[in-house]
Amino acid sequence: MTPIMMVLDTNVVLDWLHFRDPRVQRIADAIAAGAVVPVTALACLEELRRVLEYPRFGLDPDARAELFNRYRTQVLLVEVSDIVSPELPKCRDGDDQKFLELAWQARAHSLVTKDKALLKLTRRVARLGRFAVCLPEAVVLKSIFA
Repeated sequence: MTPIMMVLDTNVVLDWLHFRDPRVQRIADAIAAGAVVPVTALACLEELRRVLEYPRFGLDPDARAELFNRYRTQVLLVEVSDIVSPELPKCRDGDDQKFLELAWQARAHSLVTKDKALLKLTRRVARLGRFAVCLPEAVVLKSIFA
């Protein structure tokens, strides 16, 4: 079975690897089983590295490096073109556009997010028929494990 490529936004990555949020457990299990491959791009990695330094997470430099490296060893790094995909809707939060572009250019199955600005684009992105934008608990994994 060919693994499904999935984009996880920064908050979902934190829920998976730092907070161990049960709403992300099905995705974590699918990644561990090799049924899902998370994909990322340099800009997304840099955002994660920056966010891990926020004091509210209480991570010392070793813990930040360990979490970042654990993520980095489990993802497929995809080169994303600077050329904007004209079909994609524009996210109200320009910082989140990189996740849409990544999902589009990597031909990902879905972009998993809890970000309200991205979730507002769910229907518009679905009409394009290329990938889904969804909450972690709404990811459809039936076809992955069927």
